[in-house]
Amino acid sequence: MKAMILAAGRGERMRPLTDATPKPLLVAGGQRLIEYHLATLRAAGVRQVIINHAWLGEQIEAALGDGSRYGLTIRYSPEPHGALETAGGIRHALPLLGDEPFWLVNGDVYCPPDWTHELARAPVPDGKQTLAHILLTANPPHHPQGDFGIRAEGRATPREASERAYTYTGLGCYHPALFAHLADNHPAPLAPLLFEAIAHNQLAASLYTGDWRDIGTPERLATLDKDLRTRASAAPPHVTA
Repeated sequence: MKAMILAAGRGERMRPLTDATPKPLLVAGGQRLIEYHLATLRAAGVRQVIINHAWLGEQIEAALGDGSRYGLTIRYSPEPHGALETAGGIRHALPLLGDEPFWLVNGDVYCPPDWTHELARAPVPDGKQTLAHILLTANPPHHPQGDFGIRAEGRATPREASERAYTYTGLGCYHPALFAHLADNHPAPLAPLLFEAIAHNQLAASLYTGDWRDIGTPERLATLDKDLRTRASAAPPHVTA
């Protein structure tokens, strides 16, 4: 299965850090944010990754190259200045993604690799009865209202129709059929497509209970950096024979 990492955003909330550096290349715990995703995807068995970019995208290509040093093949989907929003960017990348379901990863979130275990256990979207399977998580303080609910049978609902709402992690498995009707090179947000899929009972969801961070501000980046460095210093030393 292929994966796509969304990396085209301007990162307005991250300014001034993103004035000269694209958000996915910002560093926490001594490593670029996007490199955590690359390592996780490689460990999960993904071998081909598509990365879209717009703002300072040439820096992303220069930093990551063809992906060989990560054990991956990376291909890029450049977008015009201003980007195409999430769904528009995915639609633009469909020639690289192909006709099979793919994992989708927001470039500005952080979570340990165990999210891939949850997604791998879920049924793969077939493009008919199910167009996507998304991972939800407990609402963080900066997003207390959440985004979606989950029915007992594992289908997503609007948050207003659920007793408890959860936050979309930016992680999921998507079928290209969800985006095929969109016009190429036209901006399009993802949320309307997800709500349309909910209306037709075609959006599956499950709950991820591990660590998850939306790295949307300099303060959250600094907190993640501190936590990762503290965790690394507390880990037992690696001993080789």
